[in-house]
Amino acid sequence: MFQSPFKGVFPALVTPFRDGAVDEAAFVALVERQIAGGVHGLVPVGTTGESATVSHEEHRRVVELCVQTARGRVPVIAGAGSNSTAEAIDLARHAKAVGADAALVVSPYYNRPSQEGIYQHFKAINDAVQLPIITYNVPSRTGSDMSNEVVERLSKLPNIVGIKDASGDLGRQALQRIGCGDEWIMLTGDDPNGVGYMAQGGHGCISVTANVAPEACAAMYNACLNNDWETARYWQDRLILLHKALFADASPSPTKFALATLGLCSEDSRLPIAPCSEAARGQVLDAMRAAGVL
Repeated sequence: MFQSPFKGVFPALVTPFRDGAVDEAAFVALVERQIAGGVHGLVPVGTTGESATVSHEEHRRVVELCVQTARGRVPVIAGAGSNSTAEAIDLARHAKAVGADAALVVSPYYNRPSQEGIYQHFKAINDAVQLPIITYNVPSRTGSDMSNEVVERLSKLPNIVGIKDASGDLGRQALQRIGCGDEWIMLTGDDPNGVGYMAQGGHGCISVTANVAPEACAAMYNACLNNDWETARYWQDRLILLHKALFADASPSPTKFALATLGLCSEDSRLPIAPCSEAARGQVLDAMRAAGVL
């Protein structure tokens, strides 16, 4: 049986800011907290890490900090997405150079490329960088949806090893498993459907919720990996309100509010992400209590 090198829960790490700059000390502390909480890997500067509004220099620095802090204890999948293919190649090359274990590359956003354009984008990265690449399909943010046919074509390329699927369509998972083969790595990007995704053969989750509740998320995915579905459902029931509340306003503002409530970092985000609303704050606090975080 294929044993995925990327399995379990990988927090999509927030990037803490203070006085307009990356708060490196807070970021390092957040990484250490995640590892102590039992997560299975780390994902710096993805969408939740506000990759759209950090500079290239900041992006590279955060990836370096994550790799240096992890020290090989867990794998690091570095965010390297862009709607410019050349920029994505540059970020993936940097991820390899500093020792990341893989790169997470989102399907190009805003451009709305054709399916052939999406394929050629990932093929160019595959050809340019000798590093495992996890593709990322999130139609609600990119404005385009990677078809299963394109995913199958990509799976035949040597450096394209898997997908983070945030389409919300659990049905396509079985088709991808059949079409892409047993060694295709399948990670969900939707916390609420994580247990269902794992039950259908998924390998793990790139999770927003793990930022706030690493121990609980690790316990849930350990149960899934051990086929202990009763325990997995227990943790899912504890976490479901938090899964939802962290998207009660524009992400990652609710997550940063939760972390600020725990005294772990400032809730500062970069515009156009504004502080989360009072209604969202109440929802987040209630969900944190239900999850046993508060």
